[in-house]
Amino acid sequence: MMGASVLAVLALALLIDRVVGDPPAVWARVPHPVVVFGKAIAFCDRNFNHSGAPDAIRRRNGVIAIMALLCLSLFVGGMLEGIFAAFGPPGFVLEVLVVAVLLAQKSLADHVGAVAAGLRADGLEGGRRAVSLIVGRDPATLDAPAICRAAIESLAENFADGVVAPAFWYAVLGLPGILAYKMLNTADSMIGHKNEKYRDFGWASARLDDFANWPAARFSAFVIAFATLFSQGVTAAGRSLSVALRDAGLHRSPNSGWPEAAMAGALDIQLTGPRIYGGQRVSEPMINGAGRAVATAADIEDGVRVFYSACHVLIGLVALLFLIAAV
Repeated sequence: MMGASVLAVLALALLIDRVVGDPPAVWARVPHPVVVFGKAIAFCDRNFNHSGAPDAIRRRNGVIAIMALLCLSLFVGGMLEGIFAAFGPPGFVLEVLVVAVLLAQKSLADHVGAVAAGLRADGLEGGRRAVSLIVGRDPATLDAPAICRAAIESLAENFADGVVAPAFWYAVLGLPGILAYKMLNTADSMIGHKNEKYRDFGWASARLDDFANWPAARFSAFVIAFATLFSQGVTAAGRSLSVALRDAGLHRSPNSGWPEAAMAGALDIQLTGPRIYGGQRVSEPMINGAGRAVATAADIEDGVRVFYSACHVLIGLVALLFLIAAV
C-alpha cells in the first residue's frame, strides 16, 4: 500500500494546484521545471539527431538520449527526496510545492476557458489565437466548431497526462517517478512526432510515453464518467462511460481516446475526426458519432466544469486513500 506521507503530499499538492495553479509572476522570474526539461531535450535533439545519419543510428541515438534523460530525472528526484526528508516538516512542505508545480489543473482549465472567452469576445480570430496556444493543429484551418472540439479534446487528453499520470507516478515512485514522467511526456511532445525528422530519433520517447500513460488514460476515463454524475447528471454519466468503453479504440493514440471519448459522451458531442497537423490531413472516425456535430463555446465551458469535477473526484480519492493508509 502507498505510504500515508506520499498520499498526504499528493492530496495537498493536488489541492494547491487546483486553487493556485501556475502563478505567471513566479515563472517570469525563474524557469519552470518543464522549461528546463525542454532545454535538455532540445540539447539532445541538436547534438544527436543528425539529418544525414542512417535511420538505425538516429533511432539508437534517440534511445540513448531518452534513457540518459530519464536516469538524470530519477537521480535528481532521489536526491531531492533525500534532502527534503532530512529537513523534516519544512522538507514536507517543499515536496508538496514541487509536486504541485508538476501538476496542471488550474492552468489547463484557464487556457481552455480562454478559448471560449476568445470566441465570445473576438469571434473566429479570437478563438483561433487562444486555441493555437494549446493544440498542435493549424488554427487557420479551423472553423468555430472545430476550434471548440480541439479545445475540449486538449482538455480531456491533458487531464490524463497532465494531472492523473503525474499523480499516479508520484504515488508509485515518489519524486523520481513524477520527474521522470514529466521528462518523458515533455520529450514525447517535442520529439515524438511521426515525421521525417523525428520518426526514428523520437521513436523510443513516443513508445515509452505510450507505456507510461497506459494506466492513467484508462483510469481518467472512469474518473471523468464518475465526475460527470455531479456536473451533468446521471444520463450524461452513463453515456460518458459507455462511449469511453465503445469508442476509445477509434483514436489513433492507444491512450488519448479514453479520456476524449469519456468527455465526448459527457457533453454528448462528436470529437476527433479529420483534422490537419503540420499541413498533413489526419483522417479518423468521429468519437461518439451519434452526438452533436456542432460544438460551441458553451460546450467548452461545460467541459471545464466536468474537468474540475473530475479533479475534485481525484483529490477526494487520494484523500480517502490517505485516511485508510493512516489508520
